[in-house]
Amino acid sequence: MKKNDISESLGGVDEKYVAESSPTKTKANHKVIAWSSIVAAVLVIAVGVGAIFGGMNDPLAVKAHAVCEAEYPKSVPYPKTNIFGEPSGNGYKAWNEDRRERAKFYGAGEGLEAFFERSTAEFLSGAGDKNVVYSPLNVYMALAMLAEMTDGESRAQILSLIGAKDIDSLREQAHAVWNANYSDDGAVTSILASSLWMNENVNFNEKTLKTLAENYYASSFKGTMGSADYTKMFQSWLNNQTGGLLKDQINGLELDPETVLALATTIYYRAKWDGEFSKSATNTDVFHAATGDVKCDFMHQTQTFGTYWWGDNFSAAAKNIEGGGSMTFILPDKGVTPEQLLSDTQAMSFMFSRSEYENSKPIRVNMSVPRFDVNSNTDLINGLKNLGVNDVFSMSKSDFSPLTSDTKMYVNKVDHGARVAIDEEGVVATAYTAMMMAGSPMPPENEIDFVLDRPFVFVITGFDGLPLFIGIVNNIN
Repeated sequence: MKKNDISESLGGVDEKYVAESSPTKTKANHKVIAWSSIVAAVLVIAVGVGAIFGGMNDPLAVKAHAVCEAEYPKSVPYPKTNIFGEPSGNGYKAWNEDRRERAKFYGAGEGLEAFFERSTAEFLSGAGDKNVVYSPLNVYMALAMLAEMTDGESRAQILSLIGAKDIDSLREQAHAVWNANYSDDGAVTSILASSLWMNENVNFNEKTLKTLAENYYASSFKGTMGSADYTKMFQSWLNNQTGGLLKDQINGLELDPETVLALATTIYYRAKWDGEFSKSATNTDVFHAATGDVKCDFMHQTQTFGTYWWGDNFSAAAKNIEGGGSMTFILPDKGVTPEQLLSDTQAMSFMFSRSEYENSKPIRVNMSVPRFDVNSNTDLINGLKNLGVNDVFSMSKSDFSPLTSDTKMYVNKVDHGARVAIDEEGVVATAYTAMMMAGSPMPPENEIDFVLDRPFVFVITGFDGLPLFIGIVNNIN
């Protein structure tokens, strides 16, 4: 995608994606802005049964109605700035107090490092020469909701994967993690959303739906599975929450007649760099892609007091995001592929436990970063099974009793789509996981040229440092 295409298509949410089924309280109204740097991800879990209900594919079926509506927190708008770009007026105090109130949730993700590390290695592996993007936070929220809907061994397997000792502690942690990473104040847009799409012929436990609304901000809808109207509303909700950035993948999702429940979680992220790249410094150079050399636009900037990290098989540098968070770029050493870093304990340690990582130095960093727009679509079922979550995919073993006793349910589809784009003005996240090894090479004493001219890894972190998105860039589109 060309630069001007990014600015036009990623600058905000298309109004046509205002879903007719979205409750007003949960609708995210993203304003169109001139700059663009947007990350969007969606995970959908479709839960099905072995039998097909009659009459569900009636094209004249009634439209969906909201059963349980979640109410999102209100963000205090970021105040207007003066001619020097500094916030002015009384609004700054209110905004700052709101930000401090939100900060009390920071650190809630402590203990999730093992899940982030294991799932990242699982879902990013096997890409070959393709680009792949994964949102650990988005998948975590979907699995947390799935745990609320299940019981017995089905729930135990999910809790074990995400490192929760019981459902009560998970509920508390997921609620705090959601709030720590939610912002809609006009400075940073980081919006998480969740929904359930239920078969109108099945009775669902209202207590469970209320728990999902209060703790996971999930709204629930009922409609006729298999009808064109219900599928269209489902797709419209997803497109609205992801800014229309994943419409090709989303518009291929169908609510089939045999589907009993669809669970959807989304994240929409937009922010500026803390210090833009100068457009005049952008030039064309060669990126040594996995499939061969290609020419692309490289952005350049010197960080006088930057931080440089290194390991046995990689080096890394980061760029801060205005309002909080950062994007870390992890460059494998020559002869090392991004995928090899996924099994490198030193690299993975760096990616998810950076505060404890010792190989770093303040240094002058001459950064060269290619503009890119990458996306991927992933079936997560086999990966989740490899990670120990199996029973929810078996009709004979799954236990969805907290949600319904009307029918025996099992998960039959898990899709994950994600997209990341950056330019001179906008910020995205980048990270790499590294494990500390003995005998690490030392960095240059005073200065380093950090040039991302071959396949690399990126990680986008939120306000409290949790990984929102992780990806491998093997090719520049």
